[in-house]
Amino acid sequence: MSETFRSGDALFAYDADMRIVLWNAEAERLTGVQAAEAVGRSCWDVLHGVDEQGAVICHPGCAGARLAREGWPVPCARMLIRTKEGRKPVAVSTISMRLPGEKPIVLQLLRNGDVVGNGKPADVSLTPRQREVLRLLADGVPAKVIATRLGIAEVTVRNHIQAILIELRCHSQLEAVAEARRRGAL
Repeated sequence: MSETFRSGDALFAYDADMRIVLWNAEAERLTGVQAAEAVGRSCWDVLHGVDEQGAVICHPGCAGARLAREGWPVPCARMLIRTKEGRKPVAVSTISMRLPGEKPIVLQLLRNGDVVGNGKPADVSLTPRQREVLRLLADGVPAKVIATRLGIAEVTVRNHIQAILIELRCHSQLEAVAEARRRGAL
């Protein structure tokens, strides 16, 4: 399979059981983990990804992996992974593939986490309404009050909050507010 997928960046792939099936030479260089060590193991067991506050991102119940296996788009995310030299920041792009009659395979492209794309900090892609909800969350306004202020249903506010958490790759509203401030989105 390694001849099928080529990339100048670190690349690995895992199957529906989150077992690594491909680990390229760039992934070896980035992590210090040889393909023979990585292939067959769970992706979370190899990467040990955490956010900048040390909260575990990579684990058996990983929401990003579940969404990717189900065919949902997963935005590029930043995390710290374990390497032979210690923790290293990476940006992870996720590509989900399913060939007819086959189980899904998920490709993960790892790049320098300090920059994405054109060398600038990763942009935050939120709708104007999501930004409005985020600003109110930053002011400490609860979802029920946000709904009243904006004249929308509380469930709609909660959907916006969920979208914000996914976009910012955060696990809580407080973490999302902090991340949005760090990235200049507030």
